Amino acid sequence: MDKGLMLRDVTISKGDAPLLSISHHIAPGEVLTVMGPSGVGKSTLLAFITGTLAADFTATGGVSLDGHDITHAAPHQRRVGILFQDDLLFPHLSVGANLAFGLKAGGSKVERRDKIDEALAEVGLEGYADRDPATLSGGQKARIALMRMLLSEPCALLLDEPFSRLDAALRAHVRDMVFDRARARALPVLMVTHDADDAQAAGGVVVNLGD
Repeated sequence: MDKGLMLRDVTISKGDAPLLSISHHIAPGEVLTVMGPSGVGKSTLLAFITGTLAADFTATGGVSLDGHDITHAAPHQRRVGILFQDDLLFPHLSVGANLAFGLKAGGSKVERRDKIDEALAEVGLEGYADRDPATLSGGQKARIALMRMLLSEPCALLLDEPFSRLDAALRAHVRDMVFDRARARALPVLMVTHDADDAQAAGGVVVNLGD
């Protein structure tokens, strides 16, 4: 079984106009960076992988994850995690309740609380479970969003310019944290960005769209 994320001759078009074509295997713990200007189809590629491609686009080719073809699977069955530019935390829920949203159903209340506390400790936010997300800094929100996604136990990670709203110093810190956590979990990572520093920090293959 081929571990990792495989894009097999993926071509995405809008109407009669081809947007992008890509074939690549991303091994566990590796990062593929897809670069290009706005409108070239970077986020559309991620939508195809997650099963959320808008109806006005068409796609051919396939996606496999750890040897399983997920091209036509329902989005919630794909085991693919994604981080966006915005943290997308639920404002009406506490930090702990936001993290609980990522957990699979089942387990006792104590077991679930322990997992949440462990996740907070992993990113240096011990004791934050009862905090209101509105009281958090941008970097803290980014860390909570990352751990919520990882608690869902994805088999691959997609990054849709998740560092672009952070200032330079914080951006480098959060970026390193995301890549370190992904490598520690042996997750294949596909990042789309227009920032060369992000691509350099990822350290993997870079594909340029729109050249």
